[in-house]
Amino acid sequence: MSQFDPAANAAADADARQWAMFAHLSALLGAFVALAFLGPLVVWLLKKDAHPFVADQAREALNFNLSMLLYGVVATAVTFVLTFVLVGFLLLPLLAAGGIAWLVLVVIGGVKANEGVAFRYPFTIRFVN
Repeated sequence: MSQFDPAANAAADADARQWAMFAHLSALLGAFVALAFLGPLVVWLLKKDAHPFVADQAREALNFNLSMLLYGVVATAVTFVLTFVLVGFLLLPLLAAGGIAWLVLVVIGGVKANEGVAFRYPFTIRFVN
């Protein structure tokens, strides 16, 4: 369970909100090489003891990006296999939609964290608690 109390998010100071935003948006740096989880991991490792809001949001961003990596690998493998029976080509737009959804959710998470709001991504597997 998260150690950050969302009701107390008004107490998150500007520095903590900025680091929480970096945790979300740092995923964009590694996205092109499928290592989007590295940015949130680095922020979490560096700042997890500095402020509970930063730790919570970095952990959330890390879990989301690890989940999306797992979903992406599975979806790509299924699409690749099904391409041999021509059904996989129908799944290509779904892969593109997943990428666009990832981008939109990362940006929303960064904006919410900068506002001091604890953002929760949908469909996230909690790898790190």
